[in-house]
This record gives sequence, structure tokens and C-alpha cells, in this order.
Amino acid sequence: MNDLSLTILAETANDAQIIERLHARTFGPGRYVLSAYRLREHVGHLLDLSFTARIGTLLVGSVRQLPICVGDTPALLLGPLTVEPPFRSRGVGRKLLDRAIADARKKGHKLIVLVGDEPYYRRVGFKAIPKGNVTMPGPVDQNRLLVLELVEGAAAGLAGAVRPDWDAAKS
Repeated sequence: MNDLSLTILAETANDAQIIERLHARTFGPGRYVLSAYRLREHVGHLLDLSFTARIGTLLVGSVRQLPICVGDTPALLLGPLTVEPPFRSRGVGRKLLDRAIADARKKGHKLIVLVGDEPYYRRVGFKAIPKGNVTMPGPVDQNRLLVLELVEGAAAGLAGAVRPDWDAAKS
């Protein structure tokens, strides 16, 4: 894929329906029972930290981030990150990830948490959270609970239940 053909843009309210259709195609109806989706039911994602990937006017990928707290520690929950199947393995997901991480760092966030495949996300610095330190609402495979420090040492002592960060959601 030619880099010039792919555009990464901040998500807008007008993107909501097309992104929801993308999620339906790529994750199916089972996505609603996942722990991360339980959080998303209660607090909206941050448009200025959520991005779309487009080739021309065609939306080919999306990543979202929402404000959470792990215990009393503010963080972002990254996800879902998804790319249309014909455009996978072409760097689209990585470009979305890089933009989401860079903008979160620029805006002063210290941590990003996600539930995902460690071998994939390790490439951008995510590490496994020690088992038992953090709990999600509902069942989650502890091996898939990952954290990225945007500020060195920010994850030291990270522990507690993950919940929506209502204060950050309102600002």
C-alpha cells in the first residue's frame, strides 16, 4: 500500500454509523459480551483520541480510546482497533496505533490499557499487566490485559478495578 493513499484522521460524530458497521463485520455480535465492551456501554470514547483510516473516502480502519481509571489511576482504554479484512497486514492497524499513542502522549495522558494479543501490541511497547493486579468488569483472559506507559514509571503499582473515568468523560 502506498503511504500517500492512506489518511489517518480524528474521528468525528459523523463517522459513528460507518464505524459501527465495521465493528459488526469484523467482530460480530459476540463483541457485546466482552469486558471492554461493558466499559464502552457506560462511557463514550474521546473523539480527539480516536481515529479513522481512509483510502480516499473509503473508511478502512478505526481505533478508539476512552477514559478509564484503574483503581484511582487515570488511564485510557484503547480499542477496538479494527481494519477491514482486505486491508489487513498492510500497516493500517499500526498507523492507527501510532497516531492514537502519539496523540495521547501529546495530550498528557500517562497510561493506555487494552485487552489484546501481546505479541502484536508488544511491537509498540505494550506489556502484560501482572496477573491479579487489575480486574475488568466481567471475565477477561489475564494474559491479554496489557499496559503502555506514556510516561516512564506510570504503571508502577498499577492495581485495582477498571471503571469509566466519569470526570475525564465530561471534560
